[in-house]
Amino acid sequence: MNRKNLLFSAALLMAAASSALAQGNGTAGITEATQMVTSYFDPATKLIYAIGAVVGLIGGVKVYNKFV
Repeated sequence: MNRKNLLFSAALLMAAASSALAQGNGTAGITEATQMVTSYFDPATKLIYAIGAVVGLIGGVKVYNKFV
């Protein structure tokens, strides 16, 4: 092997080793993402209920106007 191939192989091996060590098992990232999603669940549920109530009221008024 010439010197250029040897340096390229060494750099590739170092990059692969450092990325493997940096990844870990990912448990901390998954836990943080789960907490972020669950923190938005309750406010999002209340928002959907509020939108449903407004749409229901508008629909009720339209039906009432058809009867009158």
